[in-house]
Amino acid sequence: MLRIFRHIECEGPGFLAELLAEKQIDFDLVEIDKGQSVPNSLDGISGLVFLGGPMSVNDNSAWIEDELALIRKAHKVDMPMLGFCLGSQLISKALGGVVSRGDMGQEIGWHNIYPVDGEVSEHWLGSWKEPLLAFHWHGETFSLPPKAQLILSSQAYSHQAFVIGKTLALQCHVEVSADMVKEWASLYTDDLNQGGQWNQTANEINSNLENKVVTLRKTARPLLEKWLDGLSREQE
Repeated sequence: MLRIFRHIECEGPGFLAELLAEKQIDFDLVEIDKGQSVPNSLDGISGLVFLGGPMSVNDNSAWIEDELALIRKAHKVDMPMLGFCLGSQLISKALGGVVSRGDMGQEIGWHNIYPVDGEVSEHWLGSWKEPLLAFHWHGETFSLPPKAQLILSSQAYSHQAFVIGKTLALQCHVEVSADMVKEWASLYTDDLNQGGQWNQTANEINSNLENKVVTLRKTARPLLEKWLDGLSREQE
């Protein structure tokens, strides 16, 4: 059983949930946004997924501290973990990294991500060498925890994805559907109104959206399947 933590209703598992259904992998959704508590036990759990949200990992919330503790507990037993945006920042902070306001301001919209040279990157990304489009929505960034290996970067923020063993932390969003992107652009207008070099408008974000999502899924599928390979071995 995979356990997924949702922090706000509009930021669900998206394409990941479709992939799990396709591969017949069961998951349990912990709805933090509805007041559910963070389960402390890892019994019967093969992996953890931490989704995004508009909050900061540095906020003073009990559930944040509970999730950080759970991440450290799972890391000690080498349990596969996956994080998107806020989720990646939770993993970074729990394992010794620092999450802070980004020097380049908000990175919002469709921006390229770039593979980082190295054996670990090649293991996770295969022959992928060219820049590919990904969706972004963040104003904070993470440092690399001890022993983490960087595998993806962007022009605005060099730290876009890292791995530690079977754990994959993605600052960018590869899990979004077209409906999720539209909803965020309509809900998070305060973010969009701030402007900035790497902050696209709602019209830019939604332009040619279906094709952008199709392209994104070509990136997301092999990367998420690589993570799920580690999960499958845990289940055996």
